[in-house]
Amino acid sequence: MAGTDGDGRLGEQFFTPVTSSFTEFLAAHRPRLLPTASPLPDGTRAAPDRFPHGTTVLALAHRDGVLIAGDRRATMGNLIAQRDLEKVYPADDHTAVAFAGTVGLALDMVKLYQVELTHFEKIEGIPMTLDAKATRLAALIRQNLGQAMQGLAVVPLLVGYDTRARASDGERGRIFGFDVAGGLYEKADFHAEGSGSPYARGALKKLYRPGMSRREAALAALQALYDAADDDSATGGPDINRRIFPLISVITDAGFERLPQAEVEELSREMVEQRRNRPDGPHAAP
Repeated sequence: MAGTDGDGRLGEQFFTPVTSSFTEFLAAHRPRLLPTASPLPDGTRAAPDRFPHGTTVLALAHRDGVLIAGDRRATMGNLIAQRDLEKVYPADDHTAVAFAGTVGLALDMVKLYQVELTHFEKIEGIPMTLDAKATRLAALIRQNLGQAMQGLAVVPLLVGYDTRARASDGERGRIFGFDVAGGLYEKADFHAEGSGSPYARGALKKLYRPGMSRREAALAALQALYDAADDDSATGGPDINRRIFPLISVITDAGFERLPQAEVEELSREMVEQRRNRPDGPHAAP
């Protein structure tokens, strides 16, 4: 077994950690287990349409924290590869990550990131700051640059509730965007990633306002994903017949919470009914 001596016991490296980073530990002792290990020979370019890709994900701040959501569709070229893909995951109690891009690599990166945060807390005895979590995710993306240049890009979206911020500092829900090279950008109020993101951001520009309730934020997210699906074939809107609806999660002082499917279904049906009378969606609030 990998990581064990011949007698089945864990190797000495497991008892003499020199870093609080699980990724650095793997890179030193088992680099082939990293999802960023190049899957293709150098100089070979992947055909991206042969791999499932996921879009679209978005986030927006609201009165009690931050909301993150994603559609459920994965495409492979002109084909729908999956209709019920999950693109939003908790990273820890007060942080969540969603992804757009190559599904297989993205899922491995999310799992590695979850372990990275848990490993740090166990070694150091305290959780990372939210800024450090964002920086650590940027480093993971940077390690995937080789695959990104071959067409296998992963672009995550990170949100968190800053438990260390003071109430007087204002909004504690924070949003971080990234580029394929690991560039890190904190976003104000809202952001979206994926092929449908220009349309989702356009919708959020007219619908977002500070101090929204959780329900108002969830409806705005659903409206934005609907607009993205209306103009981007890679984004899937609510599938009423199959009862497949976007995933919506919120992070507040109480921690991560995924909205129950029944609640998302109710909001989705309400939104679709509104669209019958106004197909292009609601107007901007005065």
